[in-house]
Amino acid sequence: MAQVHEYKRFENNLVKKVKNRIRAMAGGLGAFFTALGLMMNRRYTLVLVPHSEKKVYNLQVTFFSILSMALIISAIIGSFFWYGNSYTSNKSILTDKDSKLQETQASLDQLRDEVGTLRKEARSFQNTLSGVFSTLGINTAEAQSSRMASGGDLSSFFDMRESAEGRLREADEIRSLANYLAETREPIENLGKLLESQSSLLTEVPNIWPIKGGHGHVSMFFGENENPFTGQVYVHRGIDLSTFRYGDPIVSTADGQVVTVDYDPTGFGNYVIIRHKHGFYTRYGHMQSFKVRTGQRVQQGEVIGYIGNTGLSTGPHVHYEVHIGSDVVDPYKFLNVRTSAGRVNLNAGKS
Repeated sequence: MAQVHEYKRFENNLVKKVKNRIRAMAGGLGAFFTALGLMMNRRYTLVLVPHSEKKVYNLQVTFFSILSMALIISAIIGSFFWYGNSYTSNKSILTDKDSKLQETQASLDQLRDEVGTLRKEARSFQNTLSGVFSTLGINTAEAQSSRMASGGDLSSFFDMRESAEGRLREADEIRSLANYLAETREPIENLGKLLESQSSLLTEVPNIWPIKGGHGHVSMFFGENENPFTGQVYVHRGIDLSTFRYGDPIVSTADGQVVTVDYDPTGFGNYVIIRHKHGFYTRYGHMQSFKVRTGQRVQQGEVIGYIGNTGLSTGPHVHYEVHIGSDVVDPYKFLNVRTSAGRVNLNAGKS
């Protein structure tokens, strides 16, 4: 029992102490707020004295008013500082954006210039391609109509105008050109296949310069000429090609088979006859020496002998003939000089 009474006594003392402590804190807070209220309500008189002899003005204000005014002024000053920092930061961002915008505009102007150049090159390409098809006898009218209907023809690309906003439709132009090129790929591939299939024909017809490298010039043309030995007019059945020197290589002007390798002392001297496809024969006369034998197959451009002055000849040259069946034709009509030197010499021979 004694212990229970002792515990009750301790509990009562503790409750009293807590109550007293709370009353003291409440009294302190009450005194603080009372003093604060008195201070806030304390009045101050501001005396405004003019420099002239006019009436003196008295202005009564409370501490609360002064504190409120101070807080408002501090807030206004702080806002000015915040706005200044924000303006500086935004100005820096806008300057950077403006610089990037100018760079983008310069890139766009360059793109427009490149698109303009592309338009010119595309027009040239279309004209060249149309010319090639026309030369080959290919009718492109239907293909063009089809491309125009599908919006892929270059005409739609060339006819584009500026948009309502004044900006060129570069993306649409490039897209139209890409569509045209994609649709042009097939006819070009067909053209390549056609040329590839005809490549063998080009090597079977005598059409290259008989002297290797395109050297030499025509010293006597086909047809009526003055005989250098008799001075009389006669029909020259071929053309004479000269380089003014001995030993230049003579080549076969087409694929074929050698049918004659012989010597004629009163005519062609050392000469070679080659039989080609499609009824063509070629003769090469006045050779210095041979490099082929009868029955040998030769390819276009292969060396068959060398320029000489054998037989009835006035100087080193090669006499070149082209026969179709039993007819002799002008070889000059078949020649396709493949070097600029040959072309220059050929024009010199004509004059």
